[in-house]
Amino acid sequence: MQMILRFLLGGTLVSLFAELGDVLKPKGFAGLFASAPSVALATLGLTIFSEGTSYAAIRAKSMIAGALAFCFYATLCVYLMAIMHIRPAPAAI
Repeated sequence: MQMILRFLLGGTLVSLFAELGDVLKPKGFAGLFASAPSVALATLGLTIFSEGTSYAAIRAKSMIAGALAFCFYATLCVYLMAIMHIRPAPAAI
């Protein structure tokens, strides 16, 4: 039952975020807004429902830490490619 609920909730959120991304410019944001936020929100909602708010709060903090780490990584990659003129593959590694 939980898998069906996760499928329905995740699909709905992916569709809503895809519509939001379709409205924004540039169109490259569509993929960004269609995947990670919607899946994270669906997972967090199901975690609250099944495990409780205190357990979900720990998972939410982990999601925030992961998002901050990804922002740091993306900023570093942009710096390496734009300022240091390093090719994309070595910069990403």
